[in-house]
Amino acid sequence: MSLFGKVEADVEIKASAEKFHEILGGRPHHISNVCPDKIQGCALHEGDWGTEGSVIYWDYVHDGQAKVAKEKIEAIDETNKSITFKVIEGDLLKEYKSFKIVVQATPKGEGSLVHWSMEYEKLKEDVPEPKTLLQFAVDMSKDIDGHLTA
Repeated sequence: MSLFGKVEADVEIKASAEKFHEILGGRPHHISNVCPDKIQGCALHEGDWGTEGSVIYWDYVHDGQAKVAKEKIEAIDETNKSITFKVIEGDLLKEYKSFKIVVQATPKGEGSLVHWSMEYEKLKEDVPEPKTLLQFAVDMSKDIDGHLTA
């Protein structure tokens, strides 16, 4: 069994790709106001909001437990409305040697399609695929959409 894996999901939203990308890439600290049941806080540790190389610290609730993650923004593609986050510290690294999240918003009809991709390397074979975390991201996308289209 491989320790490397990737899980992906798509979610259709009513908000534009530009608005979704802008809040996730440029104003992630607003997400705790949008879905406080999932994201308790988001703080900038290095760099500037919305810039590559910045380090963001997240306080969140996943599977009913309070968790933390420190992520570095590896890439922001304004043309394709995508952002790549690399987890560099936090609870995920207790089970995964590496964890990368890519989120891309693509215009679709009146709204957009948000594609989440999580690439990882498990520390051990019995570590589960991060399917509940992927669902967390999908649910968070729906919350953000509700906020942007309200």
